[in-house]
Amino acid sequence: MKNIILIGFMGVGKGSVARETVAMSSYMTVDTDDLIESMQNKKIKKIFEDKGEKYFRKLEKDVALWLENSVKNTLISTGGGFYKVENLKKIGTIVLLDAPFEKILKRIQDHPNAKRKLAKRPLLQDLQKAKELYELRRPEYLKVADIVIDVSDKPLTKIAKEILKKVKK
Repeated sequence: MKNIILIGFMGVGKGSVARETVAMSSYMTVDTDDLIESMQNKKIKKIFEDKGEKYFRKLEKDVALWLENSVKNTLISTGGGFYKVENLKKIGTIVLLDAPFEKILKRIQDHPNAKRKLAKRPLLQDLQKAKELYELRRPEYLKVADIVIDVSDKPLTKIAKEILKKVKK
């Protein structure tokens, strides 16, 4: 069993899907944003405010190297821009959780903690810029993904089963 790496736009449900998939399998789980927050003892939003996006991307590279060298049999949930790390393919099988921008936004807005979910995502503060970022990133996600899963209007259990089935092939 090798690592499974969940990529996709912020808010697509990588963390929720990771938790559901782990509940159905013998995988462990880790979240790259949680690792960065622990390393820095700061929330992602505060890292962006204090040091900027360039510094945050360097932290992602550091985490990616650690994952490559230290983590096995783990489902790795990533931040929206993590797909750009150079060693991504060396870490594991890359699974893109894909959905249209409007569905992702609706998923966040319909969440019981919608206000908090939006507030913790610095790159989602301006919806027009966020949509432009989505349109820029989506083709890049598709290019690096080994497996693409459309998560639109699917329950978590169905998504998790699909991931586990496709990764085993």
